[in-house]
Amino acid sequence: MTILDTNRHGVMPVSDDHTVDAVDRLIADTFSRLRADWAALSAAVVPRPDVLHTDSVLELLSGLLATGGKRFRPRMVHWGWLAATGGDDPAGYRHVPRIGAALELLHAFALIHDDVMDGSETRRGYPSVHVQAQRQHARWGQFGDPQRYGENIAILAGDLAHSEASMLAAELPAQLRALWRTLSVELMIGQGRDLVGAANGRRDLEHARQVARAKSGAYTVWRPLQLGAAAGGADRELFAVLESYGTAVGEAFALRDDILGVNGDERATGKPVGDDLIAGKPTVLLALATQRFSAKWQRLLALTGSGQLSTDDVEALRAELIRSGVIEEVESMISAAVRQASSALDSPAVHPAAAEGLRQLAHRVAWRSA
Repeated sequence: MTILDTNRHGVMPVSDDHTVDAVDRLIADTFSRLRADWAALSAAVVPRPDVLHTDSVLELLSGLLATGGKRFRPRMVHWGWLAATGGDDPAGYRHVPRIGAALELLHAFALIHDDVMDGSETRRGYPSVHVQAQRQHARWGQFGDPQRYGENIAILAGDLAHSEASMLAAELPAQLRALWRTLSVELMIGQGRDLVGAANGRRDLEHARQVARAKSGAYTVWRPLQLGAAAGGADRELFAVLESYGTAVGEAFALRDDILGVNGDERATGKPVGDDLIAGKPTVLLALATQRFSAKWQRLLALTGSGQLSTDDVEALRAELIRSGVIEEVESMISAAVRQASSALDSPAVHPAAAEGLRQLAHRVAWRSA
């Protein structure tokens, strides 16, 4: 992608890769300062060999951040800013990497806590943070329950990520801080709906779509776009267009997550396939399966979330999701969402420098393999 000369003193990037690089540097700088503060505050306690130590909270968080990720949220911030400015806004751009870094740290918090809530054993192809902490406890033969210890340490690591994300966001202008708060609260609402829906055995399609929009779609696509556009001084017309685009792409993102959760390649996703079925999550896939499955399969479907599904049961349900056409129907919903998003970008409110990149990003989100 090209580079635009916007201020005669340097260049402003059009490439979202440039923004991701800036986000990664800011995360590294933030963690470097955190590590120094941690060392200073804990200097009075010298860790003994062969025992657990508090520094593991910091190291486990560091380990998760080192596994990378797709950086979808910083990319959305970048494209929201570009849609508003066309790249001609060096003053507004200075907020873009900060927003992106804050979002990535918030995402780390969400992943760590989500894995504890779901009992997920792996993340990005590595043991989940709570599993690593549990293994540390077991390795040294410490007192108490290793599983409970691992979950508690993971909660602390997630809280630390949330704290650092909030510190970054605190330096943003007031309008952006207000949007940040909305995004954060919306994320908690979505996660809460996910947990409550599973506990209530919800299988209705409307609830599943509400969870997907709040937990994954808004937090991954629409709100980051909104933050980037606000940093670029967007007007109401552009916000409306980006909301239409972001809602559609966010739905495609969540629906692809649903499919990958039951029919993905574990080597690509880094997570065990079938976890959503075992947990009985209120996904669109399960809602459609409830509508489509025969009585024979309904009996097995009713066991999702009960802790009674065997490995063979999970494999059978996965096969039936394909045979019954549920996977195909969700694929059609994804295609429709991408078409809706692309149509929204025809608006003249979107700067031409951003429209094609946003279309490409929608396809990348919708048809990803991880």
